Amino acid sequence: FPRSTARADRGLDRAATMGERKVLNKYIPPDFDPSKIPRGTRKGGKRNEMKVRMMLPMSICCNTCGNYISKGTKFNSRKEDALGEDYLGIQIFRFFFRCNRCSAEITMKTDPKNSDYTVESGASRNYEPWRDKATQEEEAEREREEEEEGDAMKALENRTKESKREMDIMAALDEMRSLNARNAKVSLNDALGAIHGKIDAERKRAEEAEEAQAKAVFAEAQKAAAGFVRRLESDSDSDGAGAKRPRVSQGDGLGGGDGSSVLPKVAKPAFLAAKPKPKPKLVVRPKAVPKPAEETKETKESDGEDSGGGDEGD
Repeated sequence: FPRSTARADRGLDRAATMGERKVLNKYIPPDFDPSKIPRGTRKGGKRNEMKVRMMLPMSICCNTCGNYISKGTKFNSRKEDALGEDYLGIQIFRFFFRCNRCSAEITMKTDPKNSDYTVESGASRNYEPWRDKATQEEEAEREREEEEEGDAMKALENRTKESKREMDIMAALDEMRSLNARNAKVSLNDALGAIHGKIDAERKRAEEAEEAQAKAVFAEAQKAAAGFVRRLESDSDSDGAGAKRPRVSQGDGLGGGDGSSVLPKVAKPAFLAAKPKPKPKLVVRPKAVPKPAEETKETKESDGEDSGGGDEGD
């Protein structure tokens, strides 16, 4: 049983190793001297080199092949300390990585002064408009400080403009706050009521406009019919159908009983004055009905006999 014994021994060794990996208290020999452990030395040497996985903080263009590498591309890079370079005691680091197309080496460094990165060699940084805007703002601020340094009136004017601008901003903020507070007090029912009220007002306005238009049309019709005389209703109209209606003579004027006023003559409309056109006469002829074949044959025979008798008489 040599094979089974060897397997059991390997299993015991592995179990002991896994158990030691999770042990919190390690064995310290009695002759251990912690002062003999070297401090501050790593595998990279003085430059403190180490391999890191990083993402490209900007978009660049490779100078060797012209490949554009976008921001956020992941690389396995080598990081080291830039010896003799720091900013206000902050260490500057240098990164080495390769182009993902031609494998040319690209170098960049940290820029703690501007909180950014700078491309050192192997590539060029792409144009970024927001960086120019920030640069222009910094230049304008620097020029303003230079102007105010020797001119007190210019400094006073600039401070006045700044205070006015701040007052305008505060007024706009107060207006926005009051508007938000007013809108916050409005409930859903109030908003729906306002909408329905607006719709009802528009409908009422449309109805009033339509009614005014109808009244105007009716007034124009009455004005056009002012020259026509209408029959006046009398008590005899309420009598039976056989009752005779009194005739209106020329002496019976509308204005009074002296007969001075005469009823105006009303011209006939054009469609009544025109003579009606004569209607065309429609002549209906009876349709010829074909006779049966037997009757036709008998008729021919009788015609033949009649002709034969006539010949004999002659």
